[in-house]
Amino acid sequence: MRIAIAQPTYLPWLGYFDLLDQVDHFVLLDSVQFERQSWQQRNRIKTPQGLAWLTVPVVFRGRLSQTIAEVNIRVPDFWHDHLRAIELNYRRAPFFNRYFHELSNRIELLASSLSLPCVTVSLLRWFAEVMGITTPMVRASELGVRGKRTELLAEICVSLGASAYLSPFGASEYLLDELQILTGRGIEVSFHNYVHPIYRQMFPPFQPYACILDLLFNEGENALEIIRSGRRQPLLTEEVASQVYQKVV
Repeated sequence: MRIAIAQPTYLPWLGYFDLLDQVDHFVLLDSVQFERQSWQQRNRIKTPQGLAWLTVPVVFRGRLSQTIAEVNIRVPDFWHDHLRAIELNYRRAPFFNRYFHELSNRIELLASSLSLPCVTVSLLRWFAEVMGITTPMVRASELGVRGKRTELLAEICVSLGASAYLSPFGASEYLLDELQILTGRGIEVSFHNYVHPIYRQMFPPFQPYACILDLLFNEGENALEIIRSGRRQPLLTEEVASQVYQKVV
């Protein structure tokens, strides 16, 4: 069984869903320390002026060591501004009317929980359902495993009976140095390899790395096919190590 592990993200980008779509089990890493002003609480939409941030305000003062699972929302009605910005910039998109009403109802309801991971994880599950991604998802905080960095990843893999781990490419910065922790447990490691596809988008020219809403509102039922079109063969550890070495020299 191959799994992937990634932190829950607010309105993720396309590559996040490609990672989710090609594994047997997906773990939402909410048991690690929260990082302020990270993808955990914000993402971007397309506007006439370019990409613009939507940020969920959270309680941070006095909670420097809180985990993602423990983060509370500071302004419960943040969703008003977010939905207004989304509507202003996407109301003329081809599939806006198909998704916006349900999105609005979900964000309003979820925000009342005052829990950031409740919002991010629940929306992630909804996006996956809408697009037809059926990969089972579980929160790391529900698994009862412990450890730091690669040791934690290895313990999660073992707890789920995984024999292969597909890692987000960005984790290669530390994972290559700690690879033995995983391989020593018989877990094969490869890295997610993704090229951002081009699709129909409001306000030309095309800009990549907007959140999933940009694709859904513009392409509707074609969203998953477009996401998969950016998929490339996962990179082996030797290939990633070679790329890192070339950058260093």
